[in-house]
Amino acid sequence: MELSVVLPCLNEAETLEVCIRKAQTSIARMEVLGEVIVADNGSADGSQDIARRLGARIVDIAVRGYGAALQGGIEAARGRFVIMADADDSYDLASLEPFVAKLREGFDLVMGNRFQGGIAPGAMPPLHRYLGNPVLTAVGRLFFRSPIRDFHCGMRGFRRDAILRLGLRTTGMEFASEMVAKAALRGLRVTEVPTRLARDGRSRPPHLRSWRDGWRHLRFLLLYSPKYLFLLPGALLVLIGVVGGLALMAGPVMVGGVRFDVNTMLYCAAATILGSQLVLFWTFAEIFAMGEGLLPADPKLVAAFGYVTLELGLAVSGTMFLAGLIGGIAAVADWGSRGFGDLEATRTLRLVIPSVTLMILGAQGLMSSFFLSVLGLRRR
Repeated sequence: MELSVVLPCLNEAETLEVCIRKAQTSIARMEVLGEVIVADNGSADGSQDIARRLGARIVDIAVRGYGAALQGGIEAARGRFVIMADADDSYDLASLEPFVAKLREGFDLVMGNRFQGGIAPGAMPPLHRYLGNPVLTAVGRLFFRSPIRDFHCGMRGFRRDAILRLGLRTTGMEFASEMVAKAALRGLRVTEVPTRLARDGRSRPPHLRSWRDGWRHLRFLLLYSPKYLFLLPGALLVLIGVVGGLALMAGPVMVGGVRFDVNTMLYCAAATILGSQLVLFWTFAEIFAMGEGLLPADPKLVAAFGYVTLELGLAVSGTMFLAGLIGGIAAVADWGSRGFGDLEATRTLRLVIPSVTLMILGAQGLMSSFFLSVLGLRRR
């Protein structure tokens, strides 16, 4: 069998018949061996009877959710290629040829692009058209270097074996983002074809909830992008903190008539500590995700892990902690040389702040070295 058309279904009796008939007409016109699968998520409106009457195959999916229904339908599909689309008659299931043609060319994932194919009046809420989709697509393109310009089009075709190898896990609406993101991370061949979006034929509101599901998409994109979530903000904070702190070590700095002193130095220290924690979070997240198969292996990080051993981490972190401790002792000695009287705040803090910062970074590094070793243990 060459083609399976998968329709996720939850109480779609109003529009399911027209969707099945359109898909079957397109399959017959292309003269391919194909099937229509209704991945039913517990419909109580007779959708299953409609599917049976029209000769579609029903797959009952016990786990609720858009992603769960699609995943179950994809796993049950017999076709080499799969085309998925919503069962609300908003997508043109009578025109499957462009998707099949691109799949036959060797592409692993063929996305529909509604902005190229045309959006009928009232088919997409203005919030989705001008804010949600453009913003989330821009974030996805930036984070994953994907060429896709409509990340959330519900009509797409793909090679079944290629998508199953991605190990998709989400059960909700963010399933759409997970497929595109993982396809980009795994280096699958991806392209787009124009597809038209019509107003759906249902009289009830859609299952989609704009803000809830938009946040779920954004949350997924962030969780699968430790570089943008942790590494880049952390590296920027460390850079600002270290440069600012070193500049203030020798004394106050005047910039445009504004005097920066130990108060600013304290904020620089805080930026350095927070930034280093974010960089460590990035390291933890990357190693865990690679070990669990959530993200592909990063050759640079894997190579670095071969050199950065537990012993090296302990040595560097211990040296930083010791340097901070020595600085603290020097500050106490300086205070003692003045009879433990009133402190000169600016003079004392200029030594105390770097010392405390080094001690915190050293202690943080010591514990992190052990935790990284735990994450790096080979698993059975």
